[in-house]
Amino acid sequence: MSTTLPVGSEVQVIRERIAAVLRAQLAFFNSGNTRPYAFRRTQLMKLKAAISRMEPEIFAALKKDLRKPDFECLGTEVGPVYNEIRHALANLRDWMRPRRHPTPLMFLPSSSKVYRDPLGRVLTIGPWNYPFYLIMTSLVSSIAGGNTTVMKPSDMAPATAEVIDKLIRETFPEGYVAVIHCPGEVVGEEVIKPYHWDHIFFTGSISVGRKIMLEAAGMLSPVTLELGGKSPCIVDRNADLTMAARKIAWSKLINAGQTCVAPDYVLVHEDVKDAFLVKLKEQIVKMYGEDPQHSPDYPRIINTRRFHAVAKYLEGANVLQGGRTNESDLYIEPTVIEGVKQYDPVMQEEIFGPILPLLTYRDNTEVLDFIAWNPYPLALYVYTNSRDTEKFFIENVRFGGGCVNNGLIHLGNPDLPFGGVGYSGMGQYHGRSGFETFTRPKSVVRSPTWFDAPLWYAPYRRNIRFIRFFFRP
Repeated sequence: MSTTLPVGSEVQVIRERIAAVLRAQLAFFNSGNTRPYAFRRTQLMKLKAAISRMEPEIFAALKKDLRKPDFECLGTEVGPVYNEIRHALANLRDWMRPRRHPTPLMFLPSSSKVYRDPLGRVLTIGPWNYPFYLIMTSLVSSIAGGNTTVMKPSDMAPATAEVIDKLIRETFPEGYVAVIHCPGEVVGEEVIKPYHWDHIFFTGSISVGRKIMLEAAGMLSPVTLELGGKSPCIVDRNADLTMAARKIAWSKLINAGQTCVAPDYVLVHEDVKDAFLVKLKEQIVKMYGEDPQHSPDYPRIINTRRFHAVAKYLEGANVLQGGRTNESDLYIEPTVIEGVKQYDPVMQEEIFGPILPLLTYRDNTEVLDFIAWNPYPLALYVYTNSRDTEKFFIENVRFGGGCVNNGLIHLGNPDLPFGGVGYSGMGQYHGRSGFETFTRPKSVVRSPTWFDAPLWYAPYRRNIRFIRFFFRP
């Protein structure tokens, strides 16, 4: 079993472990074992059975790391992985089927097909905010794609990382799926830079994503980056304010706001701002009580460093709701603030906590100008009863994905590709999109032997008029 290692004296141990795992996985992949449909299906079923068997341990680890209630453990961590596995099992045979494509007349009677080829050795680097769901979902896609996988769980969620390690060791041989542990600070230098990975899948912050991509470039390792950003939430003047308040409170405060697709700030039409604020306060109290610190349903900030990073946004803020903190409990109360400007610290980076800035606008073009200060959001949420307003924002904002009159749930649909754009990431996964991310299209033209057109061969002079027919302007 591998253990979390400190930076410094044991770096050599990390190097030796990774090198041994990569040798084993190269041999396993080259054997062809991962390619057959039956093998992939069996591994997905084994993964599902292992997760089901270890559910109590997974829940306990998530509670230890983030104090997640059982509802969130199931609804946002384990349950979505079950859904991804079921979806893959139901569709894998079709995904793997070679696709016939048209063949130009000049190449007939040849036929053309595209095969989905496994990538090879895949590295998946998981985040700490959803430490089980996000790394395991990428594993489902990697298995479905026919690859071997090295998983690096977040060292900031150590209990969950250890459960993942145990689950993988008890389920798969190391030459097929392995877990490595090391501090995040050495991942680029010790895990990525020295080796050629056939694909690197990273979920985390924009700043770390830049470093991952830079290190991967040295070995020409392709990357998928699932990052974050400031996801806006727009409340139109004709929105159902009660529903909007309920959905926004839920989608912002689940996991104590530590969600990459959580609403980062709300832009509410000035005509309904006061009415919306009243309903938002009501919904927060309804969900978590007058004192959310004592609610069994309200998680905590992951660690002290993150606590201070989030709490600093309250310094000098105009607090409309909440605002209380408790460092020893890693508790930050659900908080609504107003009066922020584009250049304030709270609007310069993703909040990743239970603080929600509330801003107002007069017309839709003003919203576009505001979003332009933090372009390419990972998600966009629009609350409106106007199809024209809905269409306006979907067509005029570049964002990864989102919802109309709801929040977060696009992430849970395995039939929808999930991923960012620009600063919020590159590449997509979930369902078929995940299968395609962890495979590559391989084009093949097959020609029969019973006919071979002579016009392709020298001497060319006699055939040029035929070629002109095929390449006419």
